[in-house]
Amino acid sequence: MSTISYAIIEAPSTLGLATDGVERLPEQLLDLGFAERIGARRAARLAVPPKDPAPDPETGTLNARALAAWSPKLADAVEAVLDAGEFPVVLGGDCTILLGAMLALRRRGRYGLFFIDGHADFFQPEAEPNGEGASMELAFVCGFGPSLLADIEGRAPLVRAEDAVAFAYRDHRDQEEYGSQPLPEVLKALDLPAVRARGIEAAACEAVDHLTRAELDGFFIHLDADCLDDAVMSAVDFRVPGGLSWHELSTALGVALASGKAVGLEITIYNPHLDADGSAGRGLADVLAATLGTAAPTRRTTSARRRS
Repeated sequence: MSTISYAIIEAPSTLGLATDGVERLPEQLLDLGFAERIGARRAARLAVPPKDPAPDPETGTLNARALAAWSPKLADAVEAVLDAGEFPVVLGGDCTILLGAMLALRRRGRYGLFFIDGHADFFQPEAEPNGEGASMELAFVCGFGPSLLADIEGRAPLVRAEDAVAFAYRDHRDQEEYGSQPLPEVLKALDLPAVRARGIEAAACEAVDHLTRAELDGFFIHLDADCLDDAVMSAVDFRVPGGLSWHELSTALGVALASGKAVGLEITIYNPHLDADGSAGRGLADVLAATLGTAAPTRRTTSARRRS
């Protein structure tokens, strides 16, 4: 199996949140030497448009028009890295950066999504209490929601629901309390209890087997820091008890990378403002650097191919 170099894209967006703080995620990880530890080129840092504190009246979503206009710019940056034959590592920001990453891949073919997150993030605007897109991004990329965000460039869905895996989420109580729409039956769901019942390695293998089917060109990894156990990663905006251990996260990412079919990774939601002693950020940088190594194993052969 050949290897491929990493390239970092800084996407410090908080357009999907009412709060701020996660925009410092790239700065904090880079200050901890993350780029050097994985041998990554720093490819781009995107400017983010200003926020509007009021939800968009037509979509019920905060900063909906800014998100719709900004996501293609992030997609362009991701594509530039792919065209250079590199593996994009996108440092958010909140979870709505997923729209730009999956748009880049949708422009090129049919890709899957390994969605590692403490929340299922499949809310509909009328149920999300703050209108935050960061609770809705999985729905949007699967084509559910207002067309402004769910049909960017007329390419809906950016990932087919049957080509996504929601992994290790544990926000069942919030989903029930606020009335989130259910995940589609065709979307493979392995919540935290299911992951624990199978064991982390078996669960990750099950997820990756689903994402390496012959009809897919590869898959993208979404990593929200709130997938981690609240005891070790409290520096997130919406805390839920429990979560993955550092070792479990490393195992899941390792299985994904070893498949040779992962084509990119994004890291979201870690908030340095909530990390007074810096331990959560150091732990995140350490586990990512150790798991990613200095090059990603890959067999990608579709870096320049585009399909409508």
